[in-house]
Amino acid sequence: MSTKVRSTAPRHARTVTHSRVRGIYLPRLADAVASSMATYGIPLLVLGTTNSSSLTGISFVLAWAPRLCVFGLAGMAVDRYGPARVFRLAATTRALLSGLAAPALAMTADSTALGLVMLLSACTGCLTQFSYIAAESVGAVASRDAGNAAHRVQSVLLGIDQAAALVGPAAGGLLLQWNGSSGMLAVIGGLSLLSAAIAPRLRQAPPRTPEASAPAAGGWRTGWSTLRALPALAWLVAGLALSNLALGLLEVATPVLVVKQLGRSSASVGLVWSCAAAASLLAVAACRIMIDRWGLTMVGRCAALVTSVPCFLIPHADSYPAYLMLIAVFMAGDSVLAVVLRTLRSRLIPAEVFGSTLSVTVLLLLLPYPLAGILLAVIDPAAIPTLITVCAILQSLGLACALTWGTRSQPRRGKHRK
Repeated sequence: MSTKVRSTAPRHARTVTHSRVRGIYLPRLADAVASSMATYGIPLLVLGTTNSSSLTGISFVLAWAPRLCVFGLAGMAVDRYGPARVFRLAATTRALLSGLAAPALAMTADSTALGLVMLLSACTGCLTQFSYIAAESVGAVASRDAGNAAHRVQSVLLGIDQAAALVGPAAGGLLLQWNGSSGMLAVIGGLSLLSAAIAPRLRQAPPRTPEASAPAAGGWRTGWSTLRALPALAWLVAGLALSNLALGLLEVATPVLVVKQLGRSSASVGLVWSCAAAASLLAVAACRIMIDRWGLTMVGRCAALVTSVPCFLIPHADSYPAYLMLIAVFMAGDSVLAVVLRTLRSRLIPAEVFGSTLSVTVLLLLLPYPLAGILLAVIDPAAIPTLITVCAILQSLGLACALTWGTRSQPRRGKHRK
């Protein structure tokens, strides 16, 4: 009997892995690349068409502002209709819009084309939010089904998002240079259609609750009430939000620090983030083994230390290699923290209100990014190192509280410690 169990266990594991790759990872990869290419490629299209930095900035705002406005609606739709259906509908609609926009831009004048591109930017921003919330919900279901291996699912999902963030803008720029707007929009539409076609179709929607059937405002109230009712989740969100404030400030301040203070070119700024992305991917790949051995809490505390120390040292970096290395270490630790906190989040949020609660938490985690931009805009450039140090202090305090009060109900031991 035991021999039979041992022989069927590897086969079951392979079946589960194949199901995740086919039904979760591949659709998410195609959608994430299409979303990243649209978010960063459409502003490049505006810049190439108008040669105006202000219009380029407006198109970027149009890509992100609708995402902040439809969080509650996206979460309510996921709770009410199920993540798979919402994901397929959002991806299919984006593919349709991209397919229609390509010939329309080729046949219209520059002024009309600019209006179409701005409209396309806003529409793809809304659809990206719907597909993201739906994909996160599907990933959370897979994490809960995985049990003690939930961190492995989250590490793969985070690696997919980071790889898409690295590949999408570069691919969009190359396609614009070689084939113009039609080539980039065709690829966005093709990837969106592919993600809709291979998305799982048999996953049932969560049970419909009165909160899930309420209007978008009810979805917001459901998310906020769930967050207030789960102090551990609130601590996790607060800690990661403060960490995102430090990350956002470094993203905004890096061009100023590298070009103005270290005397490097703009290409050197790109190299900083390329190295940081590579370090993040390596860290995410390695953290699965570390979590298996030492558990989520221990790995999370080590990642918090690895993230906080470079943040204190970055204001004192007096050479480009030192700055590059510190940013890479910071991003590696931040990526591992994201795996840990996302795994804990997927365990804490009830399945029947996951979409609404996730929408609220993601909004809180995104708000520090525009706040970082505002802070940089209102201070003197000479005060940037001091501001980074203040954010490093807030980050350290936030992560300490999150990993103390946000993990109390979580098991401390890894999968193989029995």
